[in-house]
Amino acid sequence: MSDRLPKLLKLLTLDERDTFVLYGIAQEHAKLGDHAQAIDFYDRTIAVDPAYCYAYFHKARSQLAAGKLAEARQTVQAGIAAAHRAGDHKALGELSTLQTELAEAR
Repeated sequence: MSDRLPKLLKLLTLDERDTFVLYGIAQEHAKLGDHAQAIDFYDRTIAVDPAYCYAYFHKARSQLAAGKLAEARQTVQAGIAAAHRAGDHKALGELSTLQTELAEAR
């Protein structure tokens, strides 16, 4: 197990609304295969900053890994809307590609 997760959790005690730390914790949980925890921390990231577009992307990937295809599709839709609002063309492209992949998934 990486030593990053405990360090990130400690940093979170300093500022529970630090989106960089929340997102990092989500990423670490996803790497460990704990997609329920990852999704929770992606949600916390999005709650603090709805324009954090990559949180939607990776949340959808965790949802897909957890067998939640319908939820992943909804998350991608929300992420695409957020990317449009934020003018984040790179995230928009990646979310659109993921949307196409999810449309083909069963």
